[in-house]
Amino acid sequence: METTSAWNTTGLHVRRNVGLFHRSFYWGHNSVILFSGWPGSSPGMYALALIFVFVLAVMVEWLSYCSFIKPGANKVGAGFFQTGLYAVRRGLSYMVMLALISFNGGVFLVAIFGHAVGFLIFGSRAFRKSEKSPDLPPRK
Repeated sequence: METTSAWNTTGLHVRRNVGLFHRSFYWGHNSVILFSGWPGSSPGMYALALIFVFVLAVMVEWLSYCSFIKPGANKVGAGFFQTGLYAVRRGLSYMVMLALISFNGGVFLVAIFGHAVGFLIFGSRAFRKSEKSPDLPPRK
């Protein structure tokens, strides 16, 4: 791994690792997804990382269409609960986006597939049991 150095505008010395991150889509299991050194070069850990990103994407869709708050619930309590759900959904969405920054083609495909499967199960009419509205507003 090659290391370069540069001076930033504050005069502090900054070291950058060159060659560790891709700037365009690539295929392969030797990558870094979400955490430094993970999944590394192991195909098994790469498969686990893909499953993790898939589950994150499905959970984002589930939280987008779930309905936990009962009609007539305390408005203040329901508001705090709804805010907590929103924060969790947003955090999971950001984790999926951070995984996509790896520019790995497999991660990109499983993220899209996870969102599609999550929407099919929780958002489409195919499996919906009632027309009750979800607790959270739609994503923008």
